[in-house]
Amino acid sequence: MILKIVQVGEPVLRQVARPLSEAEIRSAEIRRLIGLMWETMRDAPGVGLAAPQVGEPIQLLVIEDREEYQRILAPERLAEREREPVPFHVLANPIIMSTDESARLFFEGCLSLPGFVALTERHAAVRVSGLNEHAEPVTIEARGWYARILQHETDHLQGHLYVDRMLSRSFMHESQYRRHWQEHSVSELCAALGLEATGC
Repeated sequence: MILKIVQVGEPVLRQVARPLSEAEIRSAEIRRLIGLMWETMRDAPGVGLAAPQVGEPIQLLVIEDREEYQRILAPERLAEREREPVPFHVLANPIIMSTDESARLFFEGCLSLPGFVALTERHAAVRVSGLNEHAEPVTIEARGWYARILQHETDHLQGHLYVDRMLSRSFMHESQYRRHWQEHSVSELCAALGLEATGC
């Protein structure tokens, strides 16, 4: 069963989600929701999905960056993004902390605002602590694209969207991004779009 992904403007996307208790995380209801979120994320397809995106105001997210999603990018673009496959996993009540505050600027999109992308600045590396699907403590150290996914998804739990952080001049339709910009480096993009940002 595929869940409906709520779209920008839906109030739940602008609320701070509530933490889950350990008992809730272990419950049949949350286990079922995790399975449905995984199916929904894969169907979209996407690399992450937060519970508020399916109308649930709780601190729960799923992440998976499959190798097949990366085949459309040239090796040099993958290297620039520090992007590698990430296996499926679940995080509840995540607490995120930057471990490398140097800026990384790349295009982001969102399943709650489909069809558009924009250059969005994120920290280069993060540490995230939280609970897994068994309510066991986990700590994740991530760099590059994985760090970006974690920052994007934990933002959802605080009522933030990438459009709050984007460089508005770079906002564009996804089809135009693929047509004109996908194969360019970040420095080339900044020059072509007339941007002067930290990550350029």
